[in-house]
Amino acid sequence: MGKKWSIITVVMLLTAFISSSAFAATSELQLTDCIKCHAKVVQDVETKGGLHMSAVSCLDCHVEHPPRGKNAIPQCSQCHEPTAKAHYQVADCITCHYPHHPLDMDITKTGMEVKPICLSCHQNEGQEMSSYPSKHAELSCAECHPKHATFQECLACHEPHTSEMTYQDCLRCHKPHMPTVVKYDQNIPSSFCSGCHGNEFDLLAKNRTKHHELSCVYCHKEQHKMVPKCMICHGEPHGPGMHKKFPNCLSCHVDAHDLSK
Repeated sequence: MGKKWSIITVVMLLTAFISSSAFAATSELQLTDCIKCHAKVVQDVETKGGLHMSAVSCLDCHVEHPPRGKNAIPQCSQCHEPTAKAHYQVADCITCHYPHHPLDMDITKTGMEVKPICLSCHQNEGQEMSSYPSKHAELSCAECHPKHATFQECLACHEPHTSEMTYQDCLRCHKPHMPTVVKYDQNIPSSFCSGCHGNEFDLLAKNRTKHHELSCVYCHKEQHKMVPKCMICHGEPHGPGMHKKFPNCLSCHVDAHDLSK
């Protein structure tokens, strides 16, 4: 009898061991398991996870899960090596980035001055603002970019030069991070200039010389405040003696916008 029970006990122990081993072999977490408890997280990653959706999976970041492991939440530096980019050296990544939608950032809710953080990634824009100081450079980035990859249109803060101007028209002359460097192509309507140079625009409109037929940018080419020399178009029409005595054409003609004077 005792021998029989010993055999039964051994068989039961072996069965339990084999069963537990089989369970252990099949109980490793699979990607399909995550949605069972974390449906909202999976949805966030799939809709706005960016590279956190396409370049890595849940199990690449969360290599452990309680109760088997205590390090369920990884450090960002696990993938974003601080020596790789200046931006990766910024402390407390979670202030701006939520891992499951890392680029969906409301910058206004950080409660801190974000410009140094923004410029650690957007270095070209920082260089433009430091090289060409303006009132824009004095603002927090969040003033114009309340959310990452979004922007306020110029007309949200600025009156247009003329009523018909649109945001895209503003960009034809101004770059937002260096707005005082005004450059343009040869198709800018003269009416755009009239918003700031109304007197010159009105004089030219009344002028019936050939200058009346020209656009503002025909003479003031490519960059604001570029003032051409008359001789570029006219040469020296009065003869050497006259030009030697009056080297400045405006001594007689007074105003290129109103040659009737």
